[in-house]
Amino acid sequence: MKIFTVGSKSFVTSFQLAGVPGIISDTPKEALDEIKKLTDDSDVGLVLVSDDMTESIGDELTELRAEKSTLVFALPSAGSEKSEVDYRLMLKKILGV
Repeated sequence: MKIFTVGSKSFVTSFQLAGVPGIISDTPKEALDEIKKLTDDSDVGLVLVSDDMTESIGDELTELRAEKSTLVFALPSAGSEKSEVDYRLMLKKILGV
């Protein structure tokens, strides 16, 4: 199973440094379109999305989560109120490693 990230440049780049591919989106609408494409791919098991993108598309994401087997998980974005986010540690917790 593949893991992808969707979000701002800094969010996606943080994961790319850890070897996780991603798609940079400038707006929540763009992010939603990319998430839909990723959840249609049977090889993708997890999509990590920056929380700044999920605020306005929460209902659509809930609908996708109910329909698809791919996990879509929101994580704090850079500059989030949650200071100093350790993305590697979060990813390990999500994956149970």
